[in-house]
Amino acid sequence: MSKQEVIVYTSNGCTYCDQVKLFLTEHGIEFEERNASIHKEYFNQLKEKKIYATPATFINGQLVLGFQVKKLIKLLGLQE
Repeated sequence: MSKQEVIVYTSNGCTYCDQVKLFLTEHGIEFEERNASIHKEYFNQLKEKKIYATPATFINGQLVLGFQVKKLIKLLGLQE
């Protein structure tokens, strides 16, 4: 499988953010976490895309908003 670009925008106290990170970790998927609560730059990146909720996961540029297991599996090419 080719290397995928996975970026997860998170915020403090977000349980769905924790679930996305755990899911990715359990499946051996490397990802970059961008905490919008801590870094205003990341908050602004989401705002520019008109996204006002976390987790916002980008897999090779495709957005998965929230914790949507089936969509994550499909975009990551995983077998479940």
